Formats: sequence, C-alpha cells, structure tokens
Amino acid sequence: MARTRVLLLADRSRPKVVEVLDEIRTGIGKWAEVVAEFDTDLSPLPDTVEADLAVAVGGDGTLLSQARRLVDRQIPLVGVNFGRLGFLAEFDWQTLQQHAAIVFGPDPPIVEHMMLAAAVYDADGTAVHSGLAVNDCVVTAGEPFRMIELRMSIDGEEGPSFSGDGLIVATPVGSTAHNVSAGGPIVDPKLEAMIVTPLAVHSLAFRPFVLCPACELRIEIRRANVGTTLVLDGQVPIRVETGQVVKIHRHARMARYVANPATSYWGILLDKMRWAAAPNYRDRGA
Repeated sequence: MARTRVLLLADRSRPKVVEVLDEIRTGIGKWAEVVAEFDTDLSPLPDTVEADLAVAVGGDGTLLSQARRLVDRQIPLVGVNFGRLGFLAEFDWQTLQQHAAIVFGPDPPIVEHMMLAAAVYDADGTAVHSGLAVNDCVVTAGEPFRMIELRMSIDGEEGPSFSGDGLIVATPVGSTAHNVSAGGPIVDPKLEAMIVTPLAVHSLAFRPFVLCPACELRIEIRRANVGTTLVLDGQVPIRVETGQVVKIHRHARMARYVANPATSYWGILLDKMRWAAAPNYRDRGA
C-alpha cells in the first residue's frame, strides 16, 4: 500500500517548531512520506506539488490562513497546535503520534467547514477587492473609533440601517470566535449558515440573526471612519470607504480538516472554551 503523501507547513517563527519538525518527519515515516515543505505564508503552492494531506504546525491562525491557501487544492489540513488555544488545531505532537495510523491511514476522519467569500465594490459597481474567510468577515469602525453607519440588504431586499462599531458575519465554525464575544450564538459547525452579529449597535432592537447559506448579504457603507476596515479571519484587512458596498456569500468550496478521533466539537467547547463554566463558588461550609 502506498504511503500517504504529506505536505508540511510550518510557522517557523514559533519557539521549538523547528525541533518538532524533525520529530514529525521521523515519527510519521511509517505511514506517510513528506513530499514538500513550505513556510506558512500565503504564496501559492507550486502546481507540481501533489499531496493527500497537509500537516500545519502553528496555532489556530495558521489553520485559518492555510485553509484559505489550500482551498482550491482541497487538501485536508492536520493541525498541530503551537498556539495558545488549539480550537481548530486539534492535535499536539503527542496526540498526533497516538493517532498516526488513523490520521495517515486510508480513511482519515475529515470534516468540512463552510467558507465565506467577500467582495468590496465601488459605488459604480466596480469590484475593487475580494477574499475568503473560514471564520468571519468583520466590518469594523476603525480609527478614530466614532460610530459608523451601515445599511444591510438580504438577497436584494432592503434591510435596516444602523449605527455602531460594525458588523460580524460568521460561519458556524467561526461562531465561537469574535461572534460569541460580541453576544452572537454558538452554531453547530455541521450546519451551514451565516451568523450576523452587530458590534455595539446604537439600538435596543437589533439582535444577532442567522441566515441560510444560500443568501447574499449586502452591506452598504453609509458613513465610515478613516480606519474603517473589512477584516477577513482577523488576518486580512481591506480598507473600505463611504459609498462602497461589501457583498458576502457562501464560497463554493469548503475548508477541509482532519479531526482528532479522540475529541469532539462539544468536548473541545467544554475543555478549551470553558463553555458554561460555573462561577468560582465558595464552599458552603466555609
């Protein structure tokens, strides 16, 4: 049986990553062959590189950027966590060793997550920027941090105008990121949906809501600050101005990850996100 062809992607700026790369190359050799190695920048991969899996060594930010980088190749990502949380990067080197036979075997547990496509248009309809997001697309007020004014429409039907600090449009897998911090709902990543959550909206009546994945959300920038920006996955900033329009819809392709067979989404929420953790009560007998 042919060994699994692995692409190794590493954020070498992180401490101890270089040492772990040596261990990974040796440790997975029984099941897989490393066919190429690249840094975790966003430069396109050579067309000649063919791989069955990509092992990305870094943090959750690395998993986001590399999913966008690989989406057209549809190569599943194995995340080896060297960051602070490891929500998407479900493995550390020890757990990857424990499950190597499954991860690099003929039928690894692959999960697919919906992605978003965003584009910015001038008032005359000319497209000026575009990009993809795994977690979220956020229109944020920016410097000098005055309220901005936005107007939404959904599938061509006009929606509300509102003032505030911006708007989050998240995927289900991104619902536990900026969205949940702003009061948006946690949405099971097995679903496909767009979660829309306002940021510090100047209204008592605007609550987060969920759109079907086939919808297109149009956001007109009616009043912007100098620093108003569309930010993709917290990594790609695109400056937007008054009169421009942001359109967001589901991307045709999915982000693909290899899941840790020993964990689950809800287990990770409990363990790493401290979902619904109780306050630190004193002992009644104290």
